[in-house]
Amino acid sequence: MTSANTNLLYQPVNSLTGIGMQSAEKLKRLGISRVQDLLFHLPLRYEDRTRVYPIGSLHSEMSVLICGTIEFTEVTHGSRPTLVCRLSDETGAINLRFFHFNPRQQSQLAPGTVLSCFGEIRYSYMGLEIAHPEYQILSSPEHCQTETHLTPVYPLTEGLHQSTLRKAIQQTLTFCLKHPEFLIDWLPSKILARFNYPDLITALLAIHTPNEQFTTEIFLAGDLPALQRLAFEELIAHFLSLRSVKLTSNSKFAPPLLAHQPSIDKFLSGLPFTLTNAQQRVIQEISDDCAKAKPMLRLIQGDVGSGKTVVAAYAALLAINTGYQVAVMAPTELLAEQHLRNFQIWFKDSGIRIHYLSGQIKGKIRLEALDALADGSAQIIVGTHALFQESVSFKQLGLIIIDEQHRFGVHQRMALRNKGQQAGIWPHQLIMTATPIPRTLAMLQYSDLDISIINELPPGRIPIQTSVISAERRQEVIERIQHWIEQGRQVYWVCTLIEESEILQCEAAEKTAAMLTAALPNTRVGLIHGRLKSADKDAVMQGFIQHDLDLLVATTVIEVGVDVPNANLMIIENPERLGLSQLHQLRGRIGRGSSASYCLLMYQTPLSNASKQRLSILRESQDGFLIAEKDLQLRGPGEIMGTRQTGQMQFRIANIVRDTQLLEQVKESAELMLSETPEAISPIIKRWIGESTNYSEV
Repeated sequence: MTSANTNLLYQPVNSLTGIGMQSAEKLKRLGISRVQDLLFHLPLRYEDRTRVYPIGSLHSEMSVLICGTIEFTEVTHGSRPTLVCRLSDETGAINLRFFHFNPRQQSQLAPGTVLSCFGEIRYSYMGLEIAHPEYQILSSPEHCQTETHLTPVYPLTEGLHQSTLRKAIQQTLTFCLKHPEFLIDWLPSKILARFNYPDLITALLAIHTPNEQFTTEIFLAGDLPALQRLAFEELIAHFLSLRSVKLTSNSKFAPPLLAHQPSIDKFLSGLPFTLTNAQQRVIQEISDDCAKAKPMLRLIQGDVGSGKTVVAAYAALLAINTGYQVAVMAPTELLAEQHLRNFQIWFKDSGIRIHYLSGQIKGKIRLEALDALADGSAQIIVGTHALFQESVSFKQLGLIIIDEQHRFGVHQRMALRNKGQQAGIWPHQLIMTATPIPRTLAMLQYSDLDISIINELPPGRIPIQTSVISAERRQEVIERIQHWIEQGRQVYWVCTLIEESEILQCEAAEKTAAMLTAALPNTRVGLIHGRLKSADKDAVMQGFIQHDLDLLVATTVIEVGVDVPNANLMIIENPERLGLSQLHQLRGRIGRGSSASYCLLMYQTPLSNASKQRLSILRESQDGFLIAEKDLQLRGPGEIMGTRQTGQMQFRIANIVRDTQLLEQVKESAELMLSETPEAISPIIKRWIGESTNYSEV
């Protein structure tokens, strides 16, 4: 331990007794590098070692402390040698099973030895048993030691033991109790008093060394004031981190983008449809933002098919009419090319020069696009990740449009924004997502952004009819496909697998395509999956768009894809393996035309009650926001926000579903801290988020 004048909390974790360099490296994997980090490494659960249970009272799935005498010990020889000890007390007996043991351990656990042991009870063919219990050899049953409170069980990494973590955390808590001046509580006393929260050290002690009244049930329910206070502080740190970015952004200069009414009238009159009220409302919000001399940071949320792209095209027109360039970035070439086609159609008579850039564009065409961007003759550039490469430079970038932004990493989005910062100008940013984000999650995840919602589908859209059927009816489905294709229509067949392995998913899709080709000999079957080269994917998709293919077998890569109005039947295999939001996105590939569309969710039997409940939600609703709320409740925030990546919001303590009721408090309290205790903002962010690049920077 360091001297009393030094704040141990900011020292490396190996400053603690019992933590050497090897343990410090392992702790680093858990995000623990400074001593203070240990305080905020909270238990996953608790074990009850406060009393000794009679062996006769035990049942499966209990985790308990027991005490008894070994009746006999034997080594069984199956696929590997196993040491089995029979432990009994006056109420009954239980087996202790050790798959890994040594001769010394075998001699210790001899008949007549008195043991106390802790572990999880389970059933085996020999009755109740505990596999690899923690145990102590005692001189008599009366010497069995119990704890005064529940024992915390912490998240671990390979090679690190609970005892190491518990000792290190206890050392840290002891230091804080001796030197309370070093553990600063950054939450203002006004906020703590208002919500009746304990101070920081009281909350940490309650979690790490719970008192006699503390129960696992209270902890799991989130009803503990100490847990709520810590979750509240963590949520405030994330909210403040994002809000600080917004304040920073507001201090930057962005070029005001002003409406040129003749161009706008020509654009709107040339559209083959009328904008919905929701689209017009969002256009007005964008126009108001862009007219200011500070960067717009706006997220457009709109369900599949709600018409986000034409709203983005309107924003692009504002920038071009004011003399600035526009970059439109999409996560896949298929989606980027769809945006390109739409922009070319909508602006065909305007004289606006549109270029395209992706990893597949090479040679002379690529050089022409780069030169046109650099000299300003390219007014709109549509592309993929290629847009933020070093070789790309703009003359005057005024607006960035990013589609499905959660599919890009933070540094990628920053790299594109930074290309617009010549001469101290920050480009406006418009972000689009077809993944409806629950209000509670958006309040936190996107508190740096202004949010617009297109909550209205274009008129004439016919609701998709969704059915849930068993895979045992596969043959009926194939016969229905035959009838469908004979009427000149097209079909999606989506293959899903529970395994993360892309290889296995692709193999499943290949087998399905072969099966359907054999079953439907007169049908033109295409196959698309994640392991195809981009050019091959594009060729297959173009074949489907142009109706050179009748049936497209695909993995979930088509979740964010292109419009094929003639494809109005979709079969999704094993839908019970996907989240509701992803199923809703997939279903959104159909229903793009004027005919009725049908989605068949073909599940494997038996279907669990939870899966039945989830699929019935999808069958009964086409409201993406309602589905997203249900998905959040059922699966948590990590899945809703898309693939985990740098920039994904990760929580140590807070749980968005459990702690929803805290979010209104968080917003209100964060605003109070910004105005009254700004000096606390940086330390509270550093405590919970650390020094890493702020995921909200863009």
